[in-house]
Amino acid sequence: MAEYNPGIEIRYDATGRAVEGPGITVPGPGSSGAYGRNYTPIPREVVDYKSGGSAGDIVINTAERRLYLILGGGKALRYGIGVGRPGFTWGGNQTVTRKAEWPGWTPPPQMRQRVPNLPAYMAGGPDNPLGARALYLGSTFYRIHGSNEPWTIGQAVSSGCFRMTNDDVTDLYERVRVGARVSVIH
Repeated sequence: MAEYNPGIEIRYDATGRAVEGPGITVPGPGSSGAYGRNYTPIPREVVDYKSGGSAGDIVINTAERRLYLILGGGKALRYGIGVGRPGFTWGGNQTVTRKAEWPGWTPPPQMRQRVPNLPAYMAGGPDNPLGARALYLGSTFYRIHGSNEPWTIGQAVSSGCFRMTNDDVTDLYERVRVGARVSVIH
């Protein structure tokens, strides 16, 4: 993967899990993990991909509820995602403008109007709905992020962001560079 993302070092432990930091690992699929929230309803896999794009690009297919990281050579790494519920879907092209580990979350004003009991701000951590990692898309409020509700992967449940399991978003985070192109199709 290094050839697709210069300057990004991907580290794994002996079981193949992405290493989060010195002596700390992100729990792998099927484990209860440190936070007990790492259920993986749709395992990631390398698949044939002939729909175009360049190595390192991301294609999100909301109808399939899948995210593809293009590897090149006609291959992509496919992940299951949660997508926007009816009325909250969108399409188009963006770039990854920022990446964050255990991001804090400030619900947008429109969301706080719909759900008044939301906090004004939530620090990063296992109870935060953005999960372990976030990739920010352009200057929008939209992100590709982890989730504290991994059982929602594969469903239309969000306010427009793309949810992944914490294990999957950590894997994607390590593979994707700031500036990567993201295409959202239906």
